[in-house]
Amino acid sequence: MSQNGAIPRHERVLTVDTMNPNVKKVEYAVRGPIVQRAVQIEKELKEGVKKPFEEVIKANIGDAHAMGQRPITFFRQVMALCAYPKLLDDNKFPEDVKNRARRILQACGGNSIGAYTTSQGIDCVRQDIANFIKRRDGGVPSDSDNIYLTTGASDGIATVLKLLTAGEGRTRTGVMISIPQYPLYSAAIAELGAVQVNYYLNEEKCWSLDISELERSLKAAREYCNPRVLCIINPGNPTGQVQSKQCIEDVIRFVAKENLFLMADEVYQDNVYAEGCEFHSFKKLLFEMGPEYSNKVELVSFHSTSKCYMGECGFRGGYMEVINMDPDVKAQLIKLVSVRLCPPAPGQALMDLVVNPPQQGEPSYNTFIKERTDVLRDLAEKAKLTEEILNTVPGISCNPVQGAMYSFPRIDLPERAIKEAEARSQAPDMFYCMTLLEETGICLVPGSGFGQKDGTYHFRMTILPPTDKLKILLNKLKEFHEKFTKQYS
Repeated sequence: MSQNGAIPRHERVLTVDTMNPNVKKVEYAVRGPIVQRAVQIEKELKEGVKKPFEEVIKANIGDAHAMGQRPITFFRQVMALCAYPKLLDDNKFPEDVKNRARRILQACGGNSIGAYTTSQGIDCVRQDIANFIKRRDGGVPSDSDNIYLTTGASDGIATVLKLLTAGEGRTRTGVMISIPQYPLYSAAIAELGAVQVNYYLNEEKCWSLDISELERSLKAAREYCNPRVLCIINPGNPTGQVQSKQCIEDVIRFVAKENLFLMADEVYQDNVYAEGCEFHSFKKLLFEMGPEYSNKVELVSFHSTSKCYMGECGFRGGYMEVINMDPDVKAQLIKLVSVRLCPPAPGQALMDLVVNPPQQGEPSYNTFIKERTDVLRDLAEKAKLTEEILNTVPGISCNPVQGAMYSFPRIDLPERAIKEAEARSQAPDMFYCMTLLEETGICLVPGSGFGQKDGTYHFRMTILPPTDKLKILLNKLKEFHEKFTKQYS
């Protein structure tokens, strides 16, 4: 209090001017302005505001269950028993479900999934993940000590980038990411104050990765930062490509030659649809290439419960496997994950079910296989449907959706539309997507939120809506694009 008894004027400690400047650089288009407006429109519809449509169709994010995909029965049954163990006495549940729930609960403190776990993750879950990786990779060994459970793959990716970020000015860590990219990467890089180093996927060759482009990008970046890490998303998000075995081997040779740390985002590894395409893990090919590479290349690979046929985004389950990480750095990693105590125990439990599903001869096996097959078949059909319908629209071109859950079509925009967007201080594809939302209720994400070559425009849409709703979405989009092009021509 001042001498005259007046309370001094309060100035806020935290303002936009005094906050962490790196946070202000963070952008995340997947839940950006388009989605915020979509939420407002949904509220307006509920309040009775008249629109030229009856519902908002959100095709902006890979949230399978929100789009109507049904959960896998075995997963939810085990999770129900883990959450409420009294159900173990209920004869409605198959014995393999009960056995799996008991095993998980016995590995938890106090036999409760509500207890903290070790920071690296439940021991038996990490061992099951190591066994899964060994099976997946044709016998390549996996050590559970190299497995870290994470809060979704996103948490693991951000944690590893945190370990890698160092230096100032020209010595600051450069992180090579694909363009188009998933905005988690650019957001994490901005938050950490690292340097984003772009390399471009080749749209004309179905979003393939050319080593010559990696070489160009690396050489240019070394003029202003210290590139230390290369990030690969395979199958790709937002572009839906599946990298070939030859491409992955070339990437491994490149990082070995240039002494780069390799991060492999493989969360869509079950989502491969196109004929002739196959998922190859970076770890498997690394070891197939022999000790010259398998003893040298530092690799971290990531997986998640959120994608593939599971779509269990809300459980936030995931893991990462580290290869050739310096033991002293692993000690620092343990310290870093310990600060967060542990990943969510339910997410860890679900991850265990993903890597150790029902086996042939068990009561739940047939239902599990049918549900898994049905989900992946439906996704493959919707991937083909999306490509076919979009390519009938003059001014839209869509590469084959080889994998993952998205298409990333290129759109031709009239010059008048581009100028109108500039007058509104919007990116042209943001203007396009916002107009689409207001006129049709379809929520997509503009390509500018993922990065794209100058002078090109795209949008990302998920293929997850049910087939009937996806057809409605695509036909509405077709009509809108024709109308939009005519209006601004």
